[in-house]
Amino acid sequence: MNAIDLLADRAYQLRADGHFDPKNTEPVPSPCISVCRMSPDRSHCEGCFRTLDEIRLWSRADGSLRRGIWEQLLGRAGIPLQPVKQQEESSP
Repeated sequence: MNAIDLLADRAYQLRADGHFDPKNTEPVPSPCISVCRMSPDRSHCEGCFRTLDEIRLWSRADGSLRRGIWEQLLGRAGIPLQPVKQQEESSP
């Protein structure tokens, strides 16, 4: 399984658990999948797809900012995040 697959699995599970819901008051978990190395152009981490600025901000970020960072990194990684209802309907 490659880093994108690991990140996608993490995102789908967090989405299913309600962590991306703005009404959820629990802390939004980190996207880190323990593949910590910068891309050759140093634009983002090859594991979690966060930029250095996003990694630095994470520990001080509130839930709204963390959800925004997740949205940005998923876009960078090319991972579509379907709404939970669509995921449940498309499951066998």
